[in-house]
Parts: sequence; structure tokens; C-alpha cells
Amino acid sequence: MKKSVLFGAMTVATLAGGVVSAGTLDDVKARGKLNCGVNTGLAGFSAPDANGVWVGFDVDVCRAVAAATLGDPMAVEFVPLSTKTRFTALAAGEVDMLSRVTTWTFSRDVDLKFEFVGVNYYDGQGFLVPTALGVTSAKELDGATVCIQTGTTTELNLADYFRTNGITYEPVPIETNAEAQALYLSGSCDVYTTDASALAAQRATFETPGDHVVLPEIVSKEPLGPLVRHGDHQWGDVVRWSYNAMVAAEELGVTSENVADLATGTDNPEVNRLLGSEGSLGEMLGLEADWAAKVIASVGNYGEAFDRNIGAGSEIGIARGLNALWTDGGLQYSPPFR
Repeated sequence: MKKSVLFGAMTVATLAGGVVSAGTLDDVKARGKLNCGVNTGLAGFSAPDANGVWVGFDVDVCRAVAAATLGDPMAVEFVPLSTKTRFTALAAGEVDMLSRVTTWTFSRDVDLKFEFVGVNYYDGQGFLVPTALGVTSAKELDGATVCIQTGTTTELNLADYFRTNGITYEPVPIETNAEAQALYLSGSCDVYTTDASALAAQRATFETPGDHVVLPEIVSKEPLGPLVRHGDHQWGDVVRWSYNAMVAAEELGVTSENVADLATGTDNPEVNRLLGSEGSLGEMLGLEADWAAKVIASVGNYGEAFDRNIGAGSEIGIARGLNALWTDGGLQYSPPFR
């Protein structure tokens, strides 16, 4: 009896040594909303629209998790976080997850005790310059002033790249995308460097995008994805498989338009398991049987979300590239739903 009581207490309380106990899913259900950390504003990825409603590729991951857990993609409290505050907020429990163009690295995974649940965008660091600067390669930027977000992998990559190529630069530290854009457009820095996707997103919002060019060099690997705290494995599984459901849906031809019909049952067992007409995958996660169907009905499959927010159907116009499905030569790939 004493052993049972002790075990039960340990599952609902924070364990010693900094390990987070299970319980985030229960907290989200009890609260009736998901607290999701996002960018302070990056077109196509996470930003409020003209009506103040948060939209974007990363926003859709938050809404997918809310749909899976609460049955309502709008049941999300979006918490805008800077590069300096994002990890502190997650570690402190101020948000349940981050979906904020964050690079998966060894130290963030191991030392900061976060769990990256997948890569929703394979990216790399690039350089944005005015065409009037007259350069065609990052190797021509010797002596340039460079706007750079502090506390990021971008800052470290920049130093490595310039050192390796024997050129110098003057950093102009910034904290937010809005600050970077304002300084860059005012001429306070010659170059803005960050993830190439973010550069494309910001360039698309400029009054004259053709006056600016993203240089051809990609100088790093930036696997971007949602993350949660270490220790709460059930919650990690919920976020991971909510994202995987979007990718698997595209692989299997399930869309926001046909999901309702397919959810009644098909000849494809994996589609049936995904949408809940067969098996008990939802029960394994602590969710309803149709949790993944709700995800797809709410935000669409991965391809739909990509196209709508940052792809051909958006003002950003980013090609799928590495983010195409594995069957189309890309890296997006979901483990099987079985």
C-alpha cells in the first residue's frame, strides 16, 4: 500500500533533480486552452493578421495540438516570445510548448533539457542585402555591418563563417525581427542574416522587394521545430504525433476537404488508424479516437499548411525544396501510424 501511494504521488508532482512529471495534457484540458509560445511577429510563420488573429505556419502547429487535445483549434493563448525569453518561458511553464522557428541543437536538447518533437521546416542561414550594395556573394561582405539577433545559433554561425573565410564584420545586435527590419531598411546595417525562410518572409513585406536580394550562400543547417520540456513523455508524444498527423495526411492523400468522408472508413488500414475508424491510437495518447481527424479538418495536412502560409499560395512564395515529402525528393517523412 505504501509503495502504491508513493508511486501515485510521484506521477502528479515534480520529481527531484529537475525532471518534469507528466501532467501537461491534464493541465491543458483543465485550463481549456493551450499556451503556445510563438515569434513576436514573422510573416508567414507567426503573426497577428489585420483582425488580431494569429496566423502562420508555426501557428498552425499550435492550432493542430489544440484541435487534438481540446477539439478546438482556436483554444490557444499565443504568447509572443523573443529569442532571449523563449527558453526561459518554456522552462518556467509559462507556455506548454514552443512553435517558434527554433533550431534543434545538441545543447538545447541535452543541456537546456528540452525535447524537440520533430522538424517542421528544414532551413539554413542566409544573408539579405540591398541590390544597391552590388555584391553577389557573402564572401564579398568584408567589413560589412550585420544585423544579428543575439542569443541565437545565427550569431554563432555568422562568427564561424566570417572567420573561416578570413573576412571581418561589425555586428549590430537586435532582439526582434521588427527591430532588424527597421534597422536594415534605414541603412543602419548593410546586411541582415537569419534563417533563409525568415529573410524571404521579411523581404516579401518590403515596399519594393526587388531592391533586395538573398545571397546564394546557405551557411548552416537549421532544423526548425516545435519543442516541449523534458520529462513529460505523454505531452511530448501528443505534440509529436499531432505534427506527424499533418505529414502523414499529405502522404496518404488526406486533406481538409476530404477528411470528413474518409473518417467514416476506407480500404486503407493506415488511413483508418490515422483518422480513428480502426484501432486505438487515440486512447494510447489519452485523446479521443478522432483526434487526428480534428487536426486535419482544422489546419489541413502539411502541404496545405505550407502552401497557405509560406508556399506558392502565399505572398512569401517559398519553394518546398527540402520540405517536400520524402516521396518527392524532400526530407518530410512521418513514422507509420500503426
